[in-house]
Amino acid sequence: MSSSAGSETRAARYDRVAVALHWLIALALLGQITFGFLLDDIAPRGTPARTGVINLHKSFGMVLGALIVLRLAWRLTHRPLPLPASLPRWQWRAATASHRLLYACMRTMPLSGYVASNFSRRGVVFFGRPLAPWGPDIPQVYSLLNGVHVVTAFVLTALICVHVAAALKHALVDRDGVFQRMAPWPRPHRAPGRPAHR
Repeated sequence: MSSSAGSETRAARYDRVAVALHWLIALALLGQITFGFLLDDIAPRGTPARTGVINLHKSFGMVLGALIVLRLAWRLTHRPLPLPASLPRWQWRAATASHRLLYACMRTMPLSGYVASNFSRRGVVFFGRPLAPWGPDIPQVYSLLNGVHVVTAFVLTALICVHVAAALKHALVDRDGVFQRMAPWPRPHRAPGRPAHR
């Protein structure tokens, strides 16, 4: 790859909408997954607070689901930036596979939780507003979908850890500009003619 192509790869950056959606969804996912894992500690089963806390989790999940749909729509209409040609082939394949799994889990986790709630007589209370379930009360279906929801949360947590580790590698070890393309802060501009510090 020529030096000009390399500089273009390093200078390329996702637009503000993609960056904003990426970090907003990342923070919301971490918060929602943590909230879900701590549900039994925050409001143990059988306690008066349980219903309110569960519905708060469901409400945040529906908002997160809408953000994920928006992110997917943006992704389908905007091509992702190419990875540096210097990356080994296995890293290209790993990055592609992990991103596909991330998107699959981001769709499956909120959708399975929402659909499961509609096969329960309780339905969803969206930030205080009751939404009548559109499905019948079938405990077996609810249990199956809720199980998918929980398992997906664990898989997504593992994928997020891998994603963060890869991002840190690009930022701190490789320093190939991949992390900077989606960094929440813009790349600093250097004064013309001033050499870069190494």
